[in-house]
Amino acid sequence: MSATIIEEIVREQAEAEPLLRITDLSIDYRDRRRSWTPAVERVNVEVRQGEVVTLVGESGSGKTTLIQGALGLLPPSARIRSGSIAYSGVDVTGWPDQRLARVRGNYVGFIPQDPNTSLNPVKRIGQQVVEAVRFNEPEPTDRDRHRTAALESLRTAGLKDAERVFSQYPHELSGGMKQRALIAIALAGKPKIIVADEPTSALDVTVQRVILDHLENLRQQLGLGILLVTHDLGVALDRSDRILVMQSGQIVEEGPVRQLLAAPGNDYTRRLLDAAPARHAERLQPSHEAQHGGRAETGSAAAAEPVLRAASLTKAYITRKGRTSTPFLALADADLTVRTGTTHAIVGESGAGKSTLAGILAGFIPTDGGSVLLGDHEVTGARHAQLRELRRDLQFVFQNPYTSLDPRYTVGRIIAEPLRAFKATRTREELAGRVSELLQAVSLNDSYLNRLPAQLSGGQRQRVAIARALALNPKVLVLDEAVSALDVSVQAQILQLLVDLQAKLGLSYVFVTHDLGVVRLIADDVTVMKDGRVVESGPAARVLNAPQHDYTRTLLEAIPGTHVKGAAA
Repeated sequence: MSATIIEEIVREQAEAEPLLRITDLSIDYRDRRRSWTPAVERVNVEVRQGEVVTLVGESGSGKTTLIQGALGLLPPSARIRSGSIAYSGVDVTGWPDQRLARVRGNYVGFIPQDPNTSLNPVKRIGQQVVEAVRFNEPEPTDRDRHRTAALESLRTAGLKDAERVFSQYPHELSGGMKQRALIAIALAGKPKIIVADEPTSALDVTVQRVILDHLENLRQQLGLGILLVTHDLGVALDRSDRILVMQSGQIVEEGPVRQLLAAPGNDYTRRLLDAAPARHAERLQPSHEAQHGGRAETGSAAAAEPVLRAASLTKAYITRKGRTSTPFLALADADLTVRTGTTHAIVGESGAGKSTLAGILAGFIPTDGGSVLLGDHEVTGARHAQLRELRRDLQFVFQNPYTSLDPRYTVGRIIAEPLRAFKATRTREELAGRVSELLQAVSLNDSYLNRLPAQLSGGQRQRVAIARALALNPKVLVLDEAVSALDVSVQAQILQLLVDLQAKLGLSYVFVTHDLGVVRLIADDVTVMKDGRVVESGPAARVLNAPQHDYTRTLLEAIPGTHVKGAAA
């Protein structure tokens, strides 16, 4: 059956047709009251052989709904209201799922966003690739041939030790290797077009670059068409032949990369371009209001005084496999000094030791050696009561505000929680006034007080998390990948907010990130980490403009948007 369908799609007369053509597609979702709400409105997309077309937009713009409609993967609560979807000139709109499923394997390969949820955790990688190979075979074949084809697909996806990966479970692979396994599954049916939905959003910038480089190589070697979906305009600028900008379910602008860069015709496109970290060569400056509303001394004399110092920090973990225990050195002899009123960035890939260092600085993780001083107070070794008092001066902002905020608490209760715990206010009215003041400090108003975290956007949730961290007037905020999960425009808003709060309150930040593009916007000092060790440290201007270590240069090269496709060298 599948061979007949695919032959129908790739017949000779279709050679001049785009691999994918979406025409005037409109998609609705049904709400609880059984009324229909538009999610995608009259969208047109074309992808030709050997072409990379990137669909760019923020969360909620309709990107994922659009590609789900194109692949026949819409949930039962959605419908295609109008329009058509054609592969090589063959209209597949309205095809039954059983028929369309064969097209998804043999004609179009799909790379989903998150390998942690897309790969089956209880099946070996090889078994999952074999299933894809078997499903896409036109005729039944023997097991050995399936295994050989699966290994070939793993190698094509860039996994050099394919035999070993074949026998491993997903949890035994790094994020980049898991994403390559998803690419192998997408390639199992030897498709003509790849649809990749945010395939690198959860990866470090260096791993992201490797994965995107590999997709580019596959495009060149196999002549694939690629529809890349991303919220990161920097990635789109580096990788695309054409860009389609999506907002509120509609394509608001499209064109070649250089055209969009030179003369963006839409305000939304201009805002996305302005928000891309790679488009900025200098540190963000406080807003006019923050500069003139500050109440802290943040001049050079104050900035020269250390507020947080770490010396010779060491941390080892024991990893167990079966009956074998192996020590793993997560942090080795790390030093760090944070100056008052400044931002000290800690940079490195996953596994570099950044979060371990941040956890030790905040007193969450005990150290095996070394010391941390907050002012004149020792953090390492502090007893519970002492550590609790130190929390007044040092607060932590986590990466994912959705998991760090209690889903049952309203915004008002979340922000009031530390104030109640430390009895920082004397009356109910004083408490309400302080909560309102904190909301205003993060550019939210009192209308958010009774909302739950689920009723907020990602950027709003992170603002609430920052407001909670500010409740006790701390001296230092430790921010662990606090903007990495946000859209670039929301990320830019949160970074500007942090700069403004620093100017107003004299805050000091420890800013943990894997992205040196973000570091350029916010950091005064930088510590670069690799494999648990500090490989380079110093003023941001020196580290970013004249890096001394090869690894730092690698991180700088991987900043999305620094190698615009088609732009002059």
